[in-house]
Amino acid sequence: MKKDILSYDLNELCAEMELLGEKKFRARQIYEWLHIKRVHEFANMSNISLALRTKLDEIYCINRINIVRKLESSLDNTVKYLYELSDGNHIESVLMEYKHGNSLCISTQVGCKMGCNFCASTIAGFKRDLLTSEMLMQVYMAEENSGRHVDSIVLMGIGEPLDNFDNVVKFLRMISCETGKNLSLRHVSLSTCGLVDRIYDLAGYKFGLTLSISLHAPTDQKRSSIMPVNKRYGISELIEACRYYIDKTGRRISFEYAVIHGVNDTHEDAEALIKLLRGINCHVNLIPVNEIKERDYRSDKNSLNIFAAALEKGGLNTTIRRTLGADIDAACGQLRREYEI
Repeated sequence: MKKDILSYDLNELCAEMELLGEKKFRARQIYEWLHIKRVHEFANMSNISLALRTKLDEIYCINRINIVRKLESSLDNTVKYLYELSDGNHIESVLMEYKHGNSLCISTQVGCKMGCNFCASTIAGFKRDLLTSEMLMQVYMAEENSGRHVDSIVLMGIGEPLDNFDNVVKFLRMISCETGKNLSLRHVSLSTCGLVDRIYDLAGYKFGLTLSISLHAPTDQKRSSIMPVNKRYGISELIEACRYYIDKTGRRISFEYAVIHGVNDTHEDAEALIKLLRGINCHVNLIPVNEIKERDYRSDKNSLNIFAAALEKGGLNTTIRRTLGADIDAACGQLRREYEI
């Protein structure tokens, strides 16, 4: 089986070239062809000798993902991509337009193990982790296909990023590499349902990204009923890890809260959330829950606004996430599930 050259960082590529008896500067040339010029064939690397291009083609492959479906919103320029991977599996990305630029939400796994009740990504089941190259290709393909520059990245698509920790860490290093896309990690947001041990690990890297915690309930009883991960890592343990992350990185945390009418949007829920997060350097992002066929969950606009006002009054910096791509079901997991049925 050929080696996945797109997943090699620059140091690893230097080591590969040494094994082939090549000068180290060849690694930088090849890396730029892959991550700046983004060629799909070794034959297109014009400043590389024919002999080396032939050798590269024999040993390595340039991983590709193919667009099998593309949905474009007529409301707000949101674009949703369904990609097919080399093994026939499918993932999604969503390109969104904001005043500050274009943001791309990418997947980190094929499916998800976490089992959150309100999430479409988990319904079709978990297949495997994504390779670093498959995460990078979501960015490169979105830019190539749309003609739009990706200014920020959200790891909030299909999958739990911290469950694919090593590949995600390498992706973060490579997407911010000066010899590649050179995206500041301050323009990257990583969302986790709360894998506490990995939050501690991530803090050690001091990446400068925004950590988003999918909280969705203020008490263990309610959170465990909709998020199985809470049975392993309770809220107090999660909040302690969040405080550590803030102290270690100096970065504010975003708490994501999908507001489900009649489940977690009561006055008591708001009061409990205020008490839980008081004194933490954080922002609360309220999310109108995405309606999916298999679940009877929905948001009530009036209750959502009342809930937001209560949090603000209680001293929490709170916003309601703007809904994008409503006419194309832009929430991750929906398109993949419908396509594979």
